[in-house]
Amino acid sequence: MGDEDPHAEQDFAHLPDRERDLALYIDHLHDGHAMGYKAIAAHHPRYGQQAVRSSMKLLTVAGHLRHIREHITVEDNSMRWVTRTYWSRTPRSPEWWAEFARARKGRIVTEAYAPGLARTEEPELPEEPLEEAAPEESGSAAYRTLAELRDADPRMPLSDSDCQALENLAAEWLSRGAAPHDITKALTDGLPATVANPGGLARNRLETKMPPKKAKIRQKATRRARIDRVIMCCVTCDADELTTKIVDGLCLDCRAEIEAEEAAGPLPGYVPDTFLTAPAQGTGVVDVTRWADEVRRAGGLRPKAARGV
Repeated sequence: MGDEDPHAEQDFAHLPDRERDLALYIDHLHDGHAMGYKAIAAHHPRYGQQAVRSSMKLLTVAGHLRHIREHITVEDNSMRWVTRTYWSRTPRSPEWWAEFARARKGRIVTEAYAPGLARTEEPELPEEPLEEAAPEESGSAAYRTLAELRDADPRMPLSDSDCQALENLAAEWLSRGAAPHDITKALTDGLPATVANPGGLARNRLETKMPPKKAKIRQKATRRARIDRVIMCCVTCDADELTTKIVDGLCLDCRAEIEAEEAAGPLPGYVPDTFLTAPAQGTGVVDVTRWADEVRRAGGLRPKAARGV
């Protein structure tokens, strides 16, 4: 499905002005952004909740949005539902979205699979877990360190059988963060003039001078999860296809509502989409007269100033 349109100057030119503004806004949101109409209206500089809700319905019908609930099972067998709003810059047909939802089942995702805004072009993780690099075998390094003691100090000529018997102790040193020269130093510092039993002395020192275990910084592993169920939901009321019929991303009630709104047109006393109860950004002051005049115009009345009052 890698046929998403690139960004272009004419993006969303097929949409009405308000829906085009909202589409451009959503298209530049970060993945994971809350996609409820209240959340978007709280951050949008121009449109309020009702305007955003109505526009999201129209963007859904136009083929840009779908609301999908996905059930995932993590590698540790924990399970949860994640609800995502998928966004496509390219308008898609109902058949395309149905196939997109069907193809979600079986997808491999991460445990940190986030709800909110998602793109239809997100990459898919490999089916099989990535193989971790095999740790370097410390045994060979431990053996070599012991075998080379005779070169560091002739009083510590360990035999092959000594090196094999002490290899696990030396390997433990290395696993705790010691370097080979730390082992060499511990086994050769302060030796008596003559060492009668190099193997026994080496064992004693390896055991009694063992460094403490390093505090491990535990990093949370990124566990994989599989999407094992996909349910289409209404983009505005969150009803799902298990309880109601979903057509073009909307339940029948929401579809009937938008069709009624489109047929009725603006009602007397209609409040413009730009009406905000919050102060104008950057000023801290509400221009009450201007907003009141807009409301009067929308209701078919002349502005107060025009009547000479």
